Amino acid sequence: MTTVELELYDAIKAKLGDKESKLLFQTIESKVDSDFSKAKDSLATKEDLANVKADIIKWMFIFWVGMLGSLLGILKLIGAF
Repeated sequence: MTTVELELYDAIKAKLGDKESKLLFQTIESKVDSDFSKAKDSLATKEDLANVKADIIKWMFIFWVGMLGSLLGILKLIGAF
């Protein structure tokens, strides 16, 4: 336990008692662990973010090449190029 947890445990133990304080902390810890294990599947890792960044750069390049091709086609069509 960290210092803050120990201080909180001691404060609660003075009000509730040793057995109830341990039970309360175990309940809170199991709930936090359960919630974290459910949520960690939806969290992004550095590798996920790097892959997304690479995909965005790739699609931006494809978009701008397409836009340039369309612009050159339009300019050629109207005879300005």
